[in-house]
Amino acid sequence: MRTRPLKVALLGCGVVGSEVARIMTTHADDLTARIGAPVELAGVAVRRPSKVREGIDPALVTTDATALVKRGDIDVVVEVIGGIEPARALITTAFEHGASVVSANKALIAQDGAALHAAAEQHGRDLYYEAAVAGAIPLIRPLRESLAGDKVNRVLGIVNGTTNFILDKMDSTGAGYQEALDEATALGYAEADPTADVEGFDAAAKAAILAGIAFHTRVRLDDVYREGMTEVTAADFASAKRMGCTIKLLAICERAAHGGSVTARVHPAMIPLSHPLASVREAYNAVFVEAEAAGQLMFYGPGAGGAPTASAVLGDLVAVCRNKLGEATGPGDSAYTQLPVSPMGEVVTRYHISLDVADKPGVLAQVATVFAEHGVSIDTVRQTGKDGEASLVVVTHRAPDAALSGTVEALRRLDTVRGVASIMRVEGE
Repeated sequence: MRTRPLKVALLGCGVVGSEVARIMTTHADDLTARIGAPVELAGVAVRRPSKVREGIDPALVTTDATALVKRGDIDVVVEVIGGIEPARALITTAFEHGASVVSANKALIAQDGAALHAAAEQHGRDLYYEAAVAGAIPLIRPLRESLAGDKVNRVLGIVNGTTNFILDKMDSTGAGYQEALDEATALGYAEADPTADVEGFDAAAKAAILAGIAFHTRVRLDDVYREGMTEVTAADFASAKRMGCTIKLLAICERAAHGGSVTARVHPAMIPLSHPLASVREAYNAVFVEAEAAGQLMFYGPGAGGAPTASAVLGDLVAVCRNKLGEATGPGDSAYTQLPVSPMGEVVTRYHISLDVADKPGVLAQVATVFAEHGVSIDTVRQTGKDGEASLVVVTHRAPDAALSGTVEALRRLDTVRGVASIMRVEGE
């Protein structure tokens, strides 16, 4: 066994970084046995050096992250500071000075993964980022390695714990959106500003990463269609229950039926209670993968938090250190297919549309005509009404999203339609 320790630089020492440092210390002997050499925390870059960090030698703490990654003796840089800059510059600098990188930075990988992979390859280094998607759930490596010989056609998942907690509470208790959000905030599941979660930005970054790996093509954050879940109401859940469904904020990555393009999208959707994702409760994550040979696979577990995310970081650290000892690198960027990313309008899906209409003869016929004019077939219709007002719920058959959107816009222009109360896609059937 090699006796000289592999030296690790840690960028960031917040909730995740402190757990990484703790596990490196408490599991040092196990890590040594699994890697084949000891690993040593050689430096910790932070913004506030005066803060007491239990278990970390103050002599290792520095505010000069650039100088730390430029040290010629650093073998692996662990980046858990998040954001685009200075993380991007620090990772590139680490490659240039001989270090491989383990990152938990979903936003950066989604935006600049191709460029970072190119830099890693140029310098003969590793870039691993299991912790960037779904916390402790092993997902990136199974897609990148275990399914490397298969053809993945679809990835459908709940990849944000905050939104799943909120929607689960709305479903199970009948609470409204704001009430459920307040509970999530009080329990620490939601940030003071929950925009990144509830508007789907967090899930969209993860969808870009998953689509790129699953389909061996380059998918950037800007390629992902995104809708938040702030408009989901208790009435939507009531309608979903009548259909035998629940509502989840889903990240959906699909290979087109003709195989010539891919799509990536994030939006709330109704899914049948019989689907495995429907039973994912609280702040848990789950990802459903459909592959040609392997069939249907489900990955489930805690998708966030210090210890779960640190677990994924340490798994990558072990792999990268083993590669270092073997003077090899692991899988890099696999974007050989160069498939185009189709716009949302070309996605084929189903709609659940709730309309407020005038309660008088001929309204249903007018609505049906609009659907027919846009080439959208109606599956079911439910109508209730009294005192001159009515609610009309229409569930469509599968059709291109552009045709469905055009139908909704035409419905809004009907004099007999007083309002479109809700629009939601139906998935997972």
